[in-house]
Amino acid sequence: MHIQVRNLQKEDYHDLKETMIEVYSGIGGDYWPKSSISKLLNIFPEGQFCVEVDGKVVASALAIRIKYSDFGDNHTYEEITGNYSFRTHNDEGDYLYGIEVFVHPDYRDLRLGRRLYDARKELCEQLNLKGILAGGRIPNYNKYADELTPREYITKVKQKEIYDPTLTFQLSNDFHVRKVLRGYLPGDTESKEYATLLEWINIYYVVEKDKKPHTDSIIRLGVIQWQMRLFKNLASFLDQVEFFVNAVSDYRADFMVLPEFFNTPLMADFNDLPEPVAIRKLADFTVPVRDKLCELAISYNVNIVGGSMPLVDEDGKLYNVAYLCRRDGSYEEFRKIHITPNEVRHYGMVGGNEIRAFDTDCGKIGMLICYDVEFPEVSRILAQQGMQILFVPFLTDTQNGYSRVRHCAQARAIENECYVAIAGCVGNLPKVHNMDINFAQSAVFTPSDFQFPTNAVKAESTPNTEMVLIADVDLSLLKELHEHGSVQVMKDRRTDLYDVTLKKAARKAFKKKKDSADNDPEEVAPLIVVS
Repeated sequence: MHIQVRNLQKEDYHDLKETMIEVYSGIGGDYWPKSSISKLLNIFPEGQFCVEVDGKVVASALAIRIKYSDFGDNHTYEEITGNYSFRTHNDEGDYLYGIEVFVHPDYRDLRLGRRLYDARKELCEQLNLKGILAGGRIPNYNKYADELTPREYITKVKQKEIYDPTLTFQLSNDFHVRKVLRGYLPGDTESKEYATLLEWINIYYVVEKDKKPHTDSIIRLGVIQWQMRLFKNLASFLDQVEFFVNAVSDYRADFMVLPEFFNTPLMADFNDLPEPVAIRKLADFTVPVRDKLCELAISYNVNIVGGSMPLVDEDGKLYNVAYLCRRDGSYEEFRKIHITPNEVRHYGMVGGNEIRAFDTDCGKIGMLICYDVEFPEVSRILAQQGMQILFVPFLTDTQNGYSRVRHCAQARAIENECYVAIAGCVGNLPKVHNMDINFAQSAVFTPSDFQFPTNAVKAESTPNTEMVLIADVDLSLLKELHEHGSVQVMKDRRTDLYDVTLKKAARKAFKKKKDSADNDPEEVAPLIVVS
């Protein structure tokens, strides 16, 4: 047996007519005349599909393209087809509307209908349409019409208490019932002239006016595993930074990620000072380094996640800050929220008070710094804000510390259906207190499902070796996972039982942060609540 799905041709009409008569014998055996099929093939040939089995056409799917706002949810089959003339077809339409799907009764055990539906879905994605609509018959409804309303019947079909050959099939192909249509197809006694308005949503649809430069489903990441070394001055340090920016730019990366505290080699000149004083001296370099990163982002056309650096704010408090330097010249900052005991003990750092996903020309991203990734509530809030890629600069001295960051980062990728890139420092700085040794293996992690690597690791560096890790991630796979994954973590959360949210007091604090120096973390309510 040889089976082929292809576009319908005019010479297929004889087989098509025979199949239609067999399929619709229950409603009078009507069939489309040859002139109607020819017209469909003239105005929209790519929308007409058939299945050929051993040289004979035994199944077909016919469709037109419509601007759905011209019709709305209350229409009949006659209206949607323009009184069967197909003059309602619109080459600029935003939906594919299914006119017919039928399979010869002798071939229904081959699941040919699924092949036709898949062909329609592929066409819908290729044409960048919002989705597929169709009026679906409910042929078994006549058996239950005396005891069930159409709504009740549909509910029982959804719950698999009743089998309907049409609706059950459509629901299993990811269509949902948008509305019940009355008087949709006169003469359909099996359905009592009711129909379901069915919709399949194209998750890859993009509004043309919203498309941005560089927006593509494939995003290239350049992760820097930075070797700690001494520099004679700021200029030589920035030369090393530019070397890496140039390298990832040569690979046409969309993002470059630097590690946490990658600028601490500049603290060597202050090694004779107490650590709290030395770190604040290092903070004097932060703004110049940030400005240089912004300049490099523009010059090399790459978004830079600028690791993290110490910052003394207007309030006089010391923060650990990561910058997003966009290639359009703008920048954002994220202040590390969870401060490690070591950062408190040696430097007197305090935590930031804002959790926010950032827009880029490559989708929404989140930034967390090292210890932050060990608190799942924060990344869940970012995921709820639409984050697709999470960047985590880190600095760990032992394998134990690294393992905490790595395994938590992998968990965040799985539970939030996103990509996570971690970037760390390697080597040692013998002339800088509290930065003696470093351990890292930078990596890019993925969710865990069929679309992704079996170990959920897209790429990883050689441990403790300076290098650049280049990896491509596909954002369209995240949409596919969210809608059709083996498990759908974000959808299956029991928000009726629990939730993760920002506290109201914290949100007010964010709003006032830039206008007020009174931003003492001790006076702000905790950011996360699990209720």
